[in-house]
Amino acid sequence: MEEKMDLEMISTEWIKPSSPTPSHLKTYKLCLFDQQGGHHFPSLLLFFPLNQNLRLSSTLVDIDHIVSERLQLLKQSLSEALTLYYPLAGKIKDDISVECNDEGIYFVEARAKIPLNQFLNQPDRSSVGKFSPIKDSEKIGQIEELCVGQIQVTIFACGGFAICICLSHKVCDAITASSFITSWSAIARKNIEEAIRPDCDAASIFPPSDEFFSELTFAAQTLPFVKTSGRVAIRRFVFEAKAIAKLKAKATSSRVQNPTRIEAISALLSKRIFAALNKRSGTHKPNLIRHIVNLRRRIKPPIADYCMGNIIWPANALCTEEEGDLDGLVIKLREAIELINGDFVKSLQGDEGFVNYRKAAHDVHEVSSKAEDMVTFTSWCNGGFYNIDFGWGKPVWLSFFQDESPPAFMNLVILMDTRLGDGIEALMSLREEDMAFLESDEEFLTFVKERVPDYSPF
Repeated sequence: MEEKMDLEMISTEWIKPSSPTPSHLKTYKLCLFDQQGGHHFPSLLLFFPLNQNLRLSSTLVDIDHIVSERLQLLKQSLSEALTLYYPLAGKIKDDISVECNDEGIYFVEARAKIPLNQFLNQPDRSSVGKFSPIKDSEKIGQIEELCVGQIQVTIFACGGFAICICLSHKVCDAITASSFITSWSAIARKNIEEAIRPDCDAASIFPPSDEFFSELTFAAQTLPFVKTSGRVAIRRFVFEAKAIAKLKAKATSSRVQNPTRIEAISALLSKRIFAALNKRSGTHKPNLIRHIVNLRRRIKPPIADYCMGNIIWPANALCTEEEGDLDGLVIKLREAIELINGDFVKSLQGDEGFVNYRKAAHDVHEVSSKAEDMVTFTSWCNGGFYNIDFGWGKPVWLSFFQDESPPAFMNLVILMDTRLGDGIEALMSLREEDMAFLESDEEFLTFVKERVPDYSPF
């Protein structure tokens, strides 16, 4: 597979906003939560076939012409979308602002020598990184360190596309990314009324602080759990609808009623990953479950999902072996998330927000220091990514790229919807020996499958 997945870089360019950013918007202020994020680029991959109807058509199809038109449409609609999401076309200026200079998003076009279905029939983790523009940015100076957005479009031999969107975590979380891609695709379809103009004023609710220092960032809080040696293994496991129903039933008890699918899956994964960690380390100290929580709907009154920024906070549940049953883990997770309520979020707003933020970050550090290890969950479920349509159909699969080379933040679980929406895919990064334990663990394997989903377009 590796030899067949060679990609040829065709071109690189900067896609600028179709209209200049007004002078009064030239400086975009980051909010307090943006300061906690690092300037790294989560890489979301969307895979689109050429088109089922076109492939079945009896008339001769000029694939090259169709590809050329679609590429031009992607670029033009991206340019128009950037007039709404103008901070994405700027440069990181300092820890509290983006210079909205309209330099644009770095855009890479590449070609794969195989058809899309050949790749999707057996997705190769070692090849996924080739779809990301991050590696190419190293060749042209400091782009990765400065720009907010990078995109690579890879065209397969069949005319299918892979679109990789990389937005700086200093400016965007998954909710912001979803709003941006949804608006971009709506503009491509000429459904301008569906394009969402973002709220770019989170800094007025959560003002940044000149006194913010690196020890308060998420990176500092997770530093004790970053591994500088050993290989990272990344695998994708699928929880189908029937398995989720059984898992929810197993997590239900007199103490836990109606566990959600995210709660049940998080509890199972935490339990079995902790078993792997404890077997390797030989210790039985408490471990930490960390779930990233979207704060937008916890603010009173709630703010819209299209409010731009990293408006998130970690819920931390310290768990001992005695609390290791599924219902016990669900209870601990619920309790941790319930602490992130309207009163907590209100305390982080306004002029006193940073003082309270600093105290809350200290509390997070205190809890983390008691743990032997940590498993971090972030959910991209219900993000609407499978509804993205640029005018030729919805994606058949989405994935997420993470570098496997150390130093690496291991024990990370990204939860995503399956294409039909009735299941969940868990993309997991663990130390190799811990992944080997998990892949032979009977309790874990009862509920999951490591397999390729059913891609009906092929």
